Amino acid sequence: MNEKIKTLQIIHLAICAGTAIAYYIIGDISLETLRIPTIDTSSIVYLAIPALAFVLSCALFKMQLKQIDPKLKLENKLPIYQAASIMRWAVLEGAAFIILFIKPDFILFGVLLIIYLIFLRPTEERINNDLSGL
Repeated sequence: MNEKIKTLQIIHLAICAGTAIAYYIIGDISLETLRIPTIDTSSIVYLAIPALAFVLSCALFKMQLKQIDPKLKLENKLPIYQAASIMRWAVLEGAAFIILFIKPDFILFGVLLIIYLIFLRPTEERINNDLSGL
């Protein structure tokens, strides 16, 4: 089981590191760029991107976990949990990249998505908590 968790942690690290490096290189992050941008009616859509990504990633994750048969042993639940986690991280990563490339003024919200993504690091305790609620 520890090998499967290590694999999931490596995938998570790669997603987080790749996104963070892209933000560092492409985003040209400085204290000036990490400010709350002025929000008007034409830019409200870009503010909705991180919010929708958060809601969609949580919904997809929970929907995938509901498909797991509660009678299965923990080792048999892990592949579905891994797929659900990768789907969740992909939505967050995609939203961060959309913000970076389409509206770099909102880079602060992309950084917040990356920070949230980092906090979703899979641990044995988190996996047990997520799978015990089935």
